[in-house]
Amino acid sequence: MDLIPAPLSVTSPERGEYALDPGTTLTADPGLEDVESWLRAALNSAAGLPLRPGPGGVELRLDGSLAPEAYRLSVSPDGVRLSAGAPAGAFLGVQTLRQLLGPDAYRRAPLRRTGWVLPYTEIEDAPRFGWRGVLLDVSRHFLPKADVLRFLDLMAVHKLNVLHLHLTDDQGWRIEIKRYPRLTQVASWRERSMVGFRAAERRNEEPHGGFYTQDDLREIVAYADARHITVVPEIDLPGHSQAAISAYPELGNTDVVDTAGLSVWTDWGISDNVLNVSEPTLRFFEGVLEEVLEIFPSQFVHLGGDECRKEQWKLSPAAQRRIEGLGLADEEELQSWFIGHFDSWLAERGRRLIGWDEILEGGLAPGAAVSSWRGYQGGVAAAKAGHDVVMCPEQHVYLDHRQAAGEDEPIPVGFVRTLEDVYRFEPVPAELDAAAAARVIGTQANLWTEFMNDARDVDYRAFPRLAAFAEVAWSDLPREPAARDWPDFERRMATHYARLDALGVEYRPPAGPHPWQRRPGVQGRPSDGPGN
Repeated sequence: MDLIPAPLSVTSPERGEYALDPGTTLTADPGLEDVESWLRAALNSAAGLPLRPGPGGVELRLDGSLAPEAYRLSVSPDGVRLSAGAPAGAFLGVQTLRQLLGPDAYRRAPLRRTGWVLPYTEIEDAPRFGWRGVLLDVSRHFLPKADVLRFLDLMAVHKLNVLHLHLTDDQGWRIEIKRYPRLTQVASWRERSMVGFRAAERRNEEPHGGFYTQDDLREIVAYADARHITVVPEIDLPGHSQAAISAYPELGNTDVVDTAGLSVWTDWGISDNVLNVSEPTLRFFEGVLEEVLEIFPSQFVHLGGDECRKEQWKLSPAAQRRIEGLGLADEEELQSWFIGHFDSWLAERGRRLIGWDEILEGGLAPGAAVSSWRGYQGGVAAAKAGHDVVMCPEQHVYLDHRQAAGEDEPIPVGFVRTLEDVYRFEPVPAELDAAAAARVIGTQANLWTEFMNDARDVDYRAFPRLAAFAEVAWSDLPREPAARDWPDFERRMATHYARLDALGVEYRPPAGPHPWQRRPGVQGRPSDGPGN
């Protein structure tokens, strides 16, 4: 069957196949109408199977004995029965059913073929982690809304359920905030882009930018929700904020630098320009977050907190007065106070703050969760202290990093991380006891887009490694990475590539880069448009 991610249990009590044809019916319990409609639309588009309402045939059922994302799928001579603990589980089970139909079930229009069959099988399944996420950075390179919606479809295929949308950074602001229009009028466009890896002298002189209106984002959230995916927004602060300061110079440390002439940053890396710590700046971002909360219903809101350079605070009389007035020890504690302010502000509104593991420095804000990116250490410390953790260590699951060591790999950024490397990633460190391990609520792969101009580049960096990551996040794999059955996964991937082909995904082939990606000795593509 070559299913990805691998289910908990697959058995075949008898041999045979159940055929679907234009007369096959589909019925669903109350509460599963949306899943029923999604399945009917998907199979009608791909196979020309209308799945008319009626008993028998394919049945979708709710079973209160199952966990919300768990499901049972039975295919027998009597028909297809999918039972789930909640609509989310039913939708996830439908993704397995679609895989069983073969790669052509992923097409948008039917081919001239017949013989849509499901093998007799009994599948029991449930996810290992509740947070199975992907970060998509739309700040460094803007992705049009249609590309984000397509990416959500690809996440659903792989049973991933959290889209971490990185909306703001030094290089661009991508969310409309109505009370602060200059954030999109000014901060959403940069005049040029750095080209290549650590090649600051090379530039593409074309402007780059774009933003999502609030209605665009509501549409993205609704589209994700229909696929049982939660969109977690990220508004990065107090660092990674040069784009915002370029639009509203008073947000910067004006007693140290002249921010009036500051523009959206055109370099990759980390800007020295960070937010000041004044009351008006706190009120400004409370206003931003009020609009963010109205758009995004997610429990968590990501506020970055990473890579905040503190040189300006050290030189700023205003920042030093704030440190003294609050009785803080240093700039590290000042950042902790800044993050803590918004942790309390979000908690008062029934939401939770999550931030990168730098929020541990100077004391972790009460109630905050941690995205552990600088290895496991931050996540280990946070979990032992009783905080929830999402494991996303750069060394393992930063999918912008190159996929092989060859000279023809595009833009040799970061660690070499092969498909097998990602498959052998273990999110829960062995050093955690059971109580601390339970604080690891999930794992996440990150796609930072300094070197991804468009959706084609995102495809190439994400796939096929995102399929391996999906299995790590979903399946009950051996906790010891060396014990995992890599040959079996590689065999199943041979079938999965055909599914990706039908979906139009431009993944990295097993034999090496596409011709359009091979650039021996080249670090960037100046002719390809903005950025890289």
